[in-house]
Amino acid sequence: MQKITPLKASRDRLLILDQRKLPLETIWVEANTAAQVAHSITEMHVRGAPAIGIAAAYGFYLEFWQAVQTGKKITPALAEKTKALLDRARPTAVNLMWATAQMREVTLAHLAANPDVNKNPLPLLLALYDKASEIHADDAERCLKMSEQAVQYIRHHIKKDKYRILTHCNTGALATGGIGTALGVIRLLHRESRVEHVFANETRPYLQGSRLTAWELTREKIPATLIVDSMAGWMMKRGEIDFVVVGADRITRRGDVANKIGTYAVSVLAKAHKLPFFVVAPRSTYDASIGSGEDIPIEERPATEVTQVQGITLAPKINVRNYSFDVTPRENITALFFEDGVLV
Repeated sequence: MQKITPLKASRDRLLILDQRKLPLETIWVEANTAAQVAHSITEMHVRGAPAIGIAAAYGFYLEFWQAVQTGKKITPALAEKTKALLDRARPTAVNLMWATAQMREVTLAHLAANPDVNKNPLPLLLALYDKASEIHADDAERCLKMSEQAVQYIRHHIKKDKYRILTHCNTGALATGGIGTALGVIRLLHRESRVEHVFANETRPYLQGSRLTAWELTREKIPATLIVDSMAGWMMKRGEIDFVVVGADRITRRGDVANKIGTYAVSVLAKAHKLPFFVVAPRSTYDASIGSGEDIPIEERPATEVTQVQGITLAPKINVRNYSFDVTPRENITALFFEDGVLV
């Protein structure tokens, strides 16, 4: 089976799998500048915190590639401007800012050491491309390690031969540079023949669960059922769920977690039914600058995502609120799994 990847990078372009079209169409969007990459992030051609960060890193590199091709002067100001442009694309997912900060650091260090960079920009371009590629490859390794951390914990603390798992949104290969975060855990358990069934919330309003998670699960023949978001509590009440596992877009010092809208509600339901609620995320999602979930900026997206599905209007003209994320408090979380450890 062909490997799932949301991004294909080369020296002069980034191909982005348009996840809005999945599973019906496989369309690749070409980006050649930071502005084009930022547009694809904002429009959710690419989504998922790790994948957004990887895309932004390549977008940063492409801005400098284009500067060299067009004779634009390379300066520290260009690095700051490029970072700010990319960071605005999705304000909640901290992997975006984490990746662009690394790209800026490489640029500024190179400029400081090579004042004649505009006469010979090739070493800087190579350094930026190598850093973006490193961020990409590093995420694949992180995905495997955090998934292994979670599987080891689950085996030890939930004594069953096979598990019935609920997940929310898409946290798989489409959202990362590797096997995924929460869906990476499910993949590893499936390889051990320890998955009885996966229940995937559809994840309104953008349907990442029904369009993307369901697509990844069925491709790998992992036993799964798609459910509407509002069914999760009833499935728990019926005793059909053993634990919940989700990803994260930002984690505070306190351990509060910003994730796709609907995650908080699932955590409340899991707590009410005394079910483990697990979060799996790279350490880069941890934001030491934010104390608690109340301080996380929460993105609001266009009303049409709620009133329309695939361009078809389903609602009358009415006011709409469309928060893209919510915050799950630390007390609702059984354990957080990173690539370098477990927080319980």
